[in-house]
Amino acid sequence: MIEFPNIDPIAFSIGPFAVRWYALAYIAGLLFAIWYAKRLVATPSLWGDRKPTATPAQVDDLFIWIALGVILGGRLGYVLFYNPLHFLANPLDIFRMWEGGMSFHGGFLGVVVALLVYGRRHGMTLDRLLDLGAAATPVGLGLGRLANFINGELYGRAGDVPWAMIFPNDPQQIPRHPSQLYEGLLEGLVLFVIIRIATHRFQALSHPGRASGLFALGYGLSRIIVEFFREPDAQLGYFFGFITMGMILSLPLVAIGIWLLMRSRRT
Repeated sequence: MIEFPNIDPIAFSIGPFAVRWYALAYIAGLLFAIWYAKRLVATPSLWGDRKPTATPAQVDDLFIWIALGVILGGRLGYVLFYNPLHFLANPLDIFRMWEGGMSFHGGFLGVVVALLVYGRRHGMTLDRLLDLGAAATPVGLGLGRLANFINGELYGRAGDVPWAMIFPNDPQQIPRHPSQLYEGLLEGLVLFVIIRIATHRFQALSHPGRASGLFALGYGLSRIIVEFFREPDAQLGYFFGFITMGMILSLPLVAIGIWLLMRSRRT
């Protein structure tokens, strides 16, 4: 068993305000995504005979839209998918975001809506905007899971592997899988490398929907795999003895990913 690192969940303080690692992960992930997306649209060779989806200046404009989609969608997704009864009884708690509670699937839907609105205003198709976001998003996902690990939250199920850890916030204080690291590795590093190879070796960006299809399929499968090692949310538990909410919400992503990849073959 490996001893859990003693890391303060507060990264640093500015006067009376405390900045937490999870907030830093969100900020760093968004900034990287914008920087990387600008690099992609500034490299014509990645787009084949197609014009890049956007200009670097338009990518800067997208930053606000994407940030709002991630934050608002992520929070509303958590409220609706993971703890609706609590928030129905305590609606003001919806705004207490500093206490945690974000959903990737809600954030994903929020970004889709934001890109759809932006695309219609500027004559851009949703699939090409999603491709751009898909290529730049995995790093932020990996950083978010690393922040979960630092905070000792969303830990895994009980396990006897040599790298199992006892998390400070675990009321049972038993060795568990560091599932945050599993998820960060699959959703962050592995998914980024796969999409990077697709965009830079096989010009996936010249086939609308291909990069986003890889992302949706890769994330959905990664999340389903990790859910077998992750402790389910206490207020939800298991469905049918082994299925978690994370698995249920990831199945549509797998289906969408397969559909996008098949659709991209037409181009």
